[in-house]
Amino acid sequence: MTQDDTPPDCPPTAPASPVGSCRKASRRAAILETARALFFERGYADTPMSLVACQVGGSKSTLWNYFPSKRDLFAAVLDEVTTRLQAESFQALNPDLEMAEALYRFCLGFVSMILSEEAICLHRMVTAEARRFPELGTMFYERGPKITHRRLAEYLNRAMDAGQLRAGDPLLAARHLTSLCQGWTLAYRLWNVGAPPSSHVIADEVRQGLAVFLRAYAP
Repeated sequence: MTQDDTPPDCPPTAPASPVGSCRKASRRAAILETARALFFERGYADTPMSLVACQVGGSKSTLWNYFPSKRDLFAAVLDEVTTRLQAESFQALNPDLEMAEALYRFCLGFVSMILSEEAICLHRMVTAEARRFPELGTMFYERGPKITHRRLAEYLNRAMDAGQLRAGDPLLAARHLTSLCQGWTLAYRLWNVGAPPSSHVIADEVRQGLAVFLRAYAP
């Protein structure tokens, strides 16, 4: 951590009023939006807290009041981005839907999400910085793939208990399913090979991957 990223000793602040809390939440959102853009454009190492403060407008001491360190700021950016991107695919795991349809909707949302420009920028940035800052890779994994696989595994475990899928390790099954459905598309996007796959191509890849999974895990 550089001197720029080390917070000063600050006295505790008094509890905020409702109006002050609303203003503080708005300010926090603005900081996260600015930090996200800077991290994606410049990377973690080349985004000092002073630059974030300058872009948002205000002093570093004000920024420290919201985020005690650059690591905390990056973690908050990860929380905001991953929660927002994961929301749609998680909603697809609806127990009222037929299993194959629910899994198709989940996988379509998942693959579309990981191929989005925002997710690709995040993936590239973490990959580029993880050698120097291995904690970034861990933070990304804990908030992204780990949560996705765990939520999917919970759904698959219920399907296994109901006899809809053969019994097995639901977490391993979740990893199999996401890998099959993303196929070649993620690597091609990360490497900038050709144009981004169309929605038709993504849907076709998901259908084929899901079909292989359902045959492999047929009861």
